[in-house]
Amino acid sequence: MNPQRLCILGATGSIGRSTLDVVARHPQRYEVFALSAQSRIDDLAQQCVRFRPRHAVVADDAGAARLREALRAHGVATEVHVGARALCELAAHPEVDAVMAAIVGAAGLPSCLAAARAGKRLLLANKEALVVGGAMFMDAVRSGGATLLPIDSEHSAIFQCLPEDRRRWPETIDHIVLTASGGPFRARDPDSLADVTPDEACAHPNWVMGRKISVDSATMMNKALEVIEARWLFGLAPEQVRVVIHPQSIVHSMVVCRDRSVLAQLGTPDMRVPIAVGLAHPERIECGADPLDFTRLGALTFEAPDARRFPSLFLAWDALRGPEGSTAVLNAANEEAVAAFLAGTIAFTDIHRINADVVARVLPDLPARPGLDDVLALDARARSAARQKVQERAR
Repeated sequence: MNPQRLCILGATGSIGRSTLDVVARHPQRYEVFALSAQSRIDDLAQQCVRFRPRHAVVADDAGAARLREALRAHGVATEVHVGARALCELAAHPEVDAVMAAIVGAAGLPSCLAAARAGKRLLLANKEALVVGGAMFMDAVRSGGATLLPIDSEHSAIFQCLPEDRRRWPETIDHIVLTASGGPFRARDPDSLADVTPDEACAHPNWVMGRKISVDSATMMNKALEVIEARWLFGLAPEQVRVVIHPQSIVHSMVVCRDRSVLAQLGTPDMRVPIAVGLAHPERIECGADPLDFTRLGALTFEAPDARRFPSLFLAWDALRGPEGSTAVLNAANEEAVAAFLAGTIAFTDIHRINADVVARVLPDLPARPGLDDVLALDARARSAARQKVQERAR
């Protein structure tokens, strides 16, 4: 069997690193064809030295020069490219079999679309592609004949609980339940959240993640984005997607069937599990995760999310029911607000206020079937409005 050639977009982030860890366990099964990184040039160089991809992509010429110099020192012949266009070209490259889409944020949408239109096996860790792209992205998947496999642990769990035949999904699902850990502030007094520091917000109790997604977990905006993602992935109405807090992160999500049976996927909190599912589907492969020991598991608890502590979560359903493009506005506002919080410019509680203000202020007015340029223009408008709100609230 010829190895599956992989293009890993966002290789130096937590998902990219975990993907390479799984790949390294199966050298006969997978070949790393291309890697990309935004700013961690030294990390990317080390990955290229180890995996010897044919291609690598970085954001700018300065990064490319640094990478080429590092690779020459190790005798590595990886061809180095620059910019978003190169990402799209490699995602659609005829020799690529599968694309791991792990670029964080709306910046990952164009390369995800390129992979979908080229009919690739698309392992989607970039939830923003669906939050921003929505119907446009799913149209690209269908028209390109791509195989879309969710990598977020919650959506992978739902996918694993559903029939192989996607045509049976509507007759199977009554609703789905996405689980959420509650992050580091699940039991914290809501009145004290204004004093939260970036380091506190990034100290997730169960998962090891990048700083942006860790803050999203602390606000539960990550779950809001996952609600939107699930609506598109599984073809559901907004009210068919529900959220419950499950602090142990053992039950990764559940499908409530029409006959009221509940199907759940359980496992240790390790992103290598859903990554391995995506890489090998419909087969199963070893990924390095610890097994679940039921004799030592203890109690599994579930609770409703608190609207005072996690107001951002509830913006998901408002945006899904809003005008076309509302979810793109919400995502853009959140990316700007989180960046400002991590920079120490605004308070933790300002993140939600800015998100809500921008969604209310930037009323989407897109064509019925918006294209990529339309969506990116709306994204830019929302970011400008969010930056203005940041300035108003700056400490």
